[in-house]
Amino acid sequence: MIVDERTVTYIHSLELPEREIIEKIEQEALTARVPVIRKETQSFLKVLLLLKKPLRILEIGAAVGFSAILMSEYMPADGHITTIENYGKRIAAARENICRAGREGQITLLEGDALEVMKTLSGPYDFIFMDAAKGQYIQYLPEAIRLLSPEGVLLSDNVLQDGDIIESRFAVERRNRTIHSRMREYLYQLKHDGRLETSILPLGDGIALSVKTGK
Repeated sequence: MIVDERTVTYIHSLELPEREIIEKIEQEALTARVPVIRKETQSFLKVLLLLKKPLRILEIGAAVGFSAILMSEYMPADGHITTIENYGKRIAAARENICRAGREGQITLLEGDALEVMKTLSGPYDFIFMDAAKGQYIQYLPEAIRLLSPEGVLLSDNVLQDGDIIESRFAVERRNRTIHSRMREYLYQLKHDGRLETSILPLGDGIALSVKTGK
């Protein structure tokens, strides 16, 4: 945990419930141990969407559709979300959940490898939510920048890896070292790419908020 557990618990206690079906989908995902965005990240995402008012959203990593459904509640009424998922069982669950939430007209689910699917898209997107395989973020970044509109926002989740990102790669479990090094490279690129202005925040499991400056 990046932030003190008692502080996080207090913040969670202030949150208001979502629509009943959204709460149910979230609880089902947690019971099935499917990762969904943390409560404090959800809150930040909702405020960000209300500020930005994006009409075209791209999500990289649909999982069971929870975050796309949540975003659809806070985007403009005429907005649309395109979300990508590669894992068969989660694709089926996401389609079912999108239908259960009554969001078939607002959310398009694309199946396949995220990088390959992104290459087929033309954009531009006002908002991109990066929440897929953490070791692949660095591979997705060039396409994400290409697809972002000028002043478009890229929000990347789980970038601090429960605080492990600050450790030496030799202090990280061997099976996690590749992801660790790739995420460090990703964060470096976000901060040093002249086309982006990025802030990295210890919220949830760490987020990176980037704006395409058009430089």
